[in-house]
Amino acid sequence: MAEPQVAPYGSWKSPISSDLIVQGSVGLNMVRADGEDVYWIEVRPSEAGRSVIVCRDVTGQISDVTPAGFNARTRVHEYGGGDYAVHHGTIYFSNFADQRLYRQHLNEAPAPLTPADVDLRYADATIDTLHDQLIAVREDHTAAASGSHNGQEAVNTVVRLRLDAEGAEQWGDVLASGFDFYSSPRISPDGERLAWLCWNHPNMPWDGTELWLADFQEDGMVTNARRVAGGTDESIFQPAWSPDGQLYFVSDRSGWWNLYRLGENGATAAPVCPREAEFGVPQWVFGYSTYAFASAREIVCTYIERGFSRLARIDAETGELRPVETPYTDISFLSIADDERASVVFRAGSPIESSRIVRLDLKTGAVEVLRRSNELKIDEGYVSAAQAVEFPTAAGGQTAHAFYYPPRNRDFRAPEGERPPLLVKSHGGPTSAAVTTLNLGVQYWTSRGFAVLDVNYGGSTGYGREYRRRLNGTWGITDVDDCVSGARFLAGQGLVDGDRCVIDGGSAGGYTTLCALTFRDMFKAGASHYGVSDLGALVRDTHKFESRYLDNLIGPYPEREDLYRERSPINFAEQLSCPVIFFQGLEDKVVPPNQAEMMVEALRRKGVPVAYVAFAGEQHGFRRAENIKRALDGEIYFYSRVFGFDLADEVEPVPIENL
Repeated sequence: MAEPQVAPYGSWKSPISSDLIVQGSVGLNMVRADGEDVYWIEVRPSEAGRSVIVCRDVTGQISDVTPAGFNARTRVHEYGGGDYAVHHGTIYFSNFADQRLYRQHLNEAPAPLTPADVDLRYADATIDTLHDQLIAVREDHTAAASGSHNGQEAVNTVVRLRLDAEGAEQWGDVLASGFDFYSSPRISPDGERLAWLCWNHPNMPWDGTELWLADFQEDGMVTNARRVAGGTDESIFQPAWSPDGQLYFVSDRSGWWNLYRLGENGATAAPVCPREAEFGVPQWVFGYSTYAFASAREIVCTYIERGFSRLARIDAETGELRPVETPYTDISFLSIADDERASVVFRAGSPIESSRIVRLDLKTGAVEVLRRSNELKIDEGYVSAAQAVEFPTAAGGQTAHAFYYPPRNRDFRAPEGERPPLLVKSHGGPTSAAVTTLNLGVQYWTSRGFAVLDVNYGGSTGYGREYRRRLNGTWGITDVDDCVSGARFLAGQGLVDGDRCVIDGGSAGGYTTLCALTFRDMFKAGASHYGVSDLGALVRDTHKFESRYLDNLIGPYPEREDLYRERSPINFAEQLSCPVIFFQGLEDKVVPPNQAEMMVEALRRKGVPVAYVAFAGEQHGFRRAENIKRALDGEIYFYSRVFGFDLADEVEPVPIENL
């Protein structure tokens, strides 16, 4: 191998191009086993972000289920998830364009189950074979305005749709109502009981939810509905029935999301395997699954310790946990396949492997990769693996967490004495987490000579309830302090150039980015991807699911409108004096475009270097290949102009005002 070429950080030529990233990759989620067949959803940037249900059958053949013209994606809670259900080869899915539920028998065209021309949305469906019906969460927008501060809200319920009424289009009969939100309707193996989760404003599902149970009547409706666990200060996640009819769920009552089993006749639930680890995740979307039953006695699960996922088997009687060795550090969407091998399927990834759908043989431990998010073969000499770091925060005695990626490119090294620029990444949510799966979007930067710090600031998940609640009342403060502290920590270690630190983030991460650039002086530039600049406008304009989210993160609105003003970067644009680039979808209903446009106009008037890249047809997050490419290339182009380094490749210029 030739000696590495000497070149400044940021100017290294990399094989990990934006074209390579968008042309070769798909998103993978919502893994489901149906007998011996395995299903999942692929989000395809090359098809304008279309979500396609894919099946791998028992012979190993992989084929698309969703026909052209259909997009399997629900808009319940706007974030969706739980987009489809499958039973004995028949698919039931929500179609994005019209939000109708469709039934698709094998080798037949989809047929609608719900009516046209009404704003009804469905998610998280399950099939009740005993009563020949489909049970789902319904979100009714027929009389609703956008958010709780703008008039009447959408109405969320649990409904049933008859499957024996061929050709009849139904709204659905209501089984459960009265709460602001519902999720996870799950039917007992004998078909006699229905469990579900529900919660009310201002809680989000990771703040407090209730687990309810009801009995089916002969006609498929329910009776005797009662709360069996949970409350306003306890987060319940993923109720699931064991093969012998016992109800399990995940609760954070101990301070950690742990697994519990409901006692007989509704008696107090008992912990199955107490551990200072997270067996649950925040319910931003429907359909998450962190455990599944291999038998009445054995549970296969994934749990998170210090930011890393692990796979394990739990003896439900003794509580013994036996780790299962895998090469993966990010595991989700577990499902048990009904096959001779007794296998579990899931989505997985690691610091050196991108997302993939995996089947693991529970008898032999053999791992089979069913589908990769991309088939790219990238030399490890260009891959920077995630390194977990902890660092002191602005809050005395506390620490925060992050994943650090040093620059890495086998073909280049920097001039003697030069330290790399640092890109700090602030994840969305904010109740979410950075993960360790190989992310080509991160490698795009590190292979060009940037260091990257992906911060799990206070409020992130994966570190217990206390850490998750650090952000309550302090959004725009704790997250910002932790990003600043992380950058200072690396600069103090001599790992990065403290004078060339930049920050970016999407959605809530965009808000953290704008706050860091406005209220702190650590960062010299930044990029906001569909980020929040005006908290008051956000809480007035956003959708139902998040319309009271900020009550806990900031304070009740409008009672504490003063806090919303104090923490909105738009009101303090005069304090912002470093360059910023904004990327925004013009059909975003979560963070409307005026959030970016108000900030751009303020910076334009002040004379601060600013760029604005708007994408027609995009919503909250970018799904189209050309826009993902434009955002990546546009951001590094922006920094190259700000810091004065040359790019190794030609990049479409971004117009920058006031530079």
